[in-house]
Amino acid sequence: MVFASIFALMTAFVVAVTMAAVNRGNPAATSSNGSAANSATSRLQPVTSGSSPVSHSRASGRSQSLDQRLAAALRPLVRSDAGHFAVGVIDIGTGARAVFDPDRAFPTAGLEKIDILAALLLEHQQAGTQVTPQQAALVSPMIENSSEDAATGLDQAVGGVTGMTSANAQLGLTHTVMGPAGRWDLSKTTVADQLRLLEDLTAKTSVLSSASQDYELGLMSSVQPSQRWGVSGAATPGTRFAIKDGWLADPSLWVTNSMGVIDHSGQRLMIVVLADGQPTQAAGITLVALAAAEASRVVTHA
Repeated sequence: MVFASIFALMTAFVVAVTMAAVNRGNPAATSSNGSAANSATSRLQPVTSGSSPVSHSRASGRSQSLDQRLAAALRPLVRSDAGHFAVGVIDIGTGARAVFDPDRAFPTAGLEKIDILAALLLEHQQAGTQVTPQQAALVSPMIENSSEDAATGLDQAVGGVTGMTSANAQLGLTHTVMGPAGRWDLSKTTVADQLRLLEDLTAKTSVLSSASQDYELGLMSSVQPSQRWGVSGAATPGTRFAIKDGWLADPSLWVTNSMGVIDHSGQRLMIVVLADGQPTQAAGITLVALAAAEASRVVTHA
């Protein structure tokens, strides 16, 4: 009798853990890495209070609890994943946040384009100038189509490694290290820093002006359809979202990164998923979508 009871409890536990991995199907994979500028679209809902980089050492008791819940929800993915991944989510309305392995460094790949544009906009703010027509002609293809050439041109416009390092210090990206000259895609970053970058794009207390935020988020809301995978998998169908994906074969195993601002069950979320060591791009894309979905449920309970 005692043995039967213990066996039943163990079986129930295994079933519960297995069901935590929700199979939502594979988003379509894309074949390339990835905008004169569009007029700013209406702003995504901003953070209403000051925010700071995510940190395990400074997390509140509630945040630590959410971190634990996120780790539990991701456990089936961790067991099945061939590489590494990290996840972070912030509910803009409530301030609830959860992170998983937030300080692990990953190649930025195409996500660095969001940082490059933020640095360019910050430079113009401080100089009291506007994006030039020549720069504007590169901005849209860089964000909306993930143009490598456009990103390289704008990286040079902000001063390359030196300029980006200075801008990142002002943006609060304390654990992002720039790649060698001309290889901005080999910069290294963390989930904690990319969440902070999303806060720079949404918070009223950001060093970026509301006009700069509108401009960049507007472009992220207009990314071409084939590059709208990743954290968008956690968005409620039919809702508007701002997203940027990045991918890289490094050197033979895939990097698949995604970050954005989405709506999930009526709540506005900032989500970042970084992954490397993936056997294929399709496998990495699937992992990112599943991880984003789990993260969104942890902070919204839906």
